[in-house]
Amino acid sequence: MKIITEFCQNHNGSFDILKKMICEAAEGGATHGKIQTIFADDLSFRERFEEGKIDSKGNIITIKRPYKQEYQRLKSLELSYDQHQLFIEECKKSGLIPLTTSFNITSICKLKDLGWQSIKVASYDCGSLPMIRALADNFNELIISTGATFDYEIENTANYLNNINKKFTFLHCITIYPTPLKYMNLKRMEYLKKFTQSVGLSEHSLVSTDGIKASIAAIYLGANTVERHFTVLPEEETRDGKVSVRKKHLKELVYFSKLSKNDQKEYIYKNVPEFEKMLGRYKRELIKEELLNRDYYRGRFCNKIKGKQIFNWEYEYK
Repeated sequence: MKIITEFCQNHNGSFDILKKMICEAAEGGATHGKIQTIFADDLSFRERFEEGKIDSKGNIITIKRPYKQEYQRLKSLELSYDQHQLFIEECKKSGLIPLTTSFNITSICKLKDLGWQSIKVASYDCGSLPMIRALADNFNELIISTGATFDYEIENTANYLNNINKKFTFLHCITIYPTPLKYMNLKRMEYLKKFTQSVGLSEHSLVSTDGIKASIAAIYLGANTVERHFTVLPEEETRDGKVSVRKKHLKELVYFSKLSKNDQKEYIYKNVPEFEKMLGRYKRELIKEELLNRDYYRGRFCNKIKGKQIFNWEYEYK
């Protein structure tokens, strides 16, 4: 059972906080510690997000996320490549497998040189085949989130990886932050098992009200991997605090994962009354909020080459 603690930017740019996160994640029983390789200079400028767009009825058509403010926010949260190396070392000392998410193709060679063995692919790059090919060429294992991704994109990526016999995991994911339990659609994991037997859940439910119910349900349904945002700070001090678990939640996940199937079933019956409504459908359409997020986050970062912005899905990779 893989339990991935996604540290995201919950370290607020402080390596001391990140070290504390590593220690507490390891003490909680996590198997992996994960950061995000994000550099503000790779942020793409797209005019339509400067002001956003709202229709006459007040419905959001395009998210408003001005470049300058986002650049400044991300700049304050960066981890240097030297800190990436220290992160790998700290994880290994604590018994965690280090992971990161690469957000553009031009960072891949540097990440490989640092010694990463496995790599995480964000939902918004699941359908970026040049990115997938580059990652498959440079890392032993790919862990791929599938949120806000159309079925044909998932299938194209799976077909490519299976054709080259690359080890990979698909994570079901809903890209709504936070995700109401009724939108979890955990039956989607069965769809993903058409392509690989290594399937799990990356989820963003509201911890204060829903705890780890969706993660527990996913394990019962056969997930071999669960990814959750993780924090050691007060909820209000980070952008992702409200969807981030703590050490005590990790211990609960580990405990549940070791129960027999019958005991897991009994636990869910007593503690997860929302189980049935989390199942959802095997096949589903993306809802409006997911499509809005896809529009912004797919292409949020790019490859800047000779003054041009080249997105991961259009990069000319050998």
